[in-house]
Amino acid sequence: MSKTENADLVILEDRGAYAYLRINRADKRNAMSSAARKALGARLEEIHGVHKVAVITGTGASFCSGIDLKEMGAAKSARERELAAREWIDALLAIRRHPAIFIAAVNGFALGGGTSLINVADLAIAANEAEIGMPEMGFSTYPGMAGPSTQLMLPRKRAAWMVLTARRLDGATAERWGLVNLSVPLSELEREADALARHIAQFDATALAESKRALEAIPARIADWPSAFDYGAAVNATIRAKTTAQGEGLARFAKGEHNPGQGAKR
Repeated sequence: MSKTENADLVILEDRGAYAYLRINRADKRNAMSSAARKALGARLEEIHGVHKVAVITGTGASFCSGIDLKEMGAAKSARERELAAREWIDALLAIRRHPAIFIAAVNGFALGGGTSLINVADLAIAANEAEIGMPEMGFSTYPGMAGPSTQLMLPRKRAAWMVLTARRLDGATAERWGLVNLSVPLSELEREADALARHIAQFDATALAESKRALEAIPARIADWPSAFDYGAAVNATIRAKTTAQGEGLARFAKGEHNPGQGAKR
């Protein structure tokens, strides 16, 4: 498959300060084949340092159904299957490590690794009509990526429900459980994601990237209060060292000027 064909598997829409990434395998429920995983990796590199915010969504009736299991089943060896899984894990971790803020716009089916894709995003908006779940128990498998990422995010009983029953959540339930930030009718999903991306993109790129890093560190690596407060002070020192935006923002506040985000809802 050529580079151009690969690129078509994840469509990049440049919207200025933010980008839209659309997984484009609607006929396969946006399952991530090897080519699609490589295309996603290439898109992540393409927006690095260019866009402060990225919305990731799917085409058609699906968000993402994780690794392409048909392709995985056709692998000639266990080693090939392990490498395919590792490639998807690397793509998910690349989103966590990326300086851009990622917003998952869950437009439909998010199954298995698609749930993992929601989990690694910094924020998520789901359509009320979305179906989010882990079907792996149906074929006697622990969801090796969706399980751990959900267990890191949700209380045990809720994570256990998803892992052990293989039942799907709609968008409203996912919001109530804390798996996504917001649930809206499908017809409003792109507008809401667009508005949120636009809102976040007005903030300083360094402040966003360093705050994303802090959200990753606390409480995953730092759980005690004194260390957390020290870390917070260090984050702000890093921002001040890299950009003048913090001092300029505080000066505007002191003058009583409008601050980005002031009066923002939700």
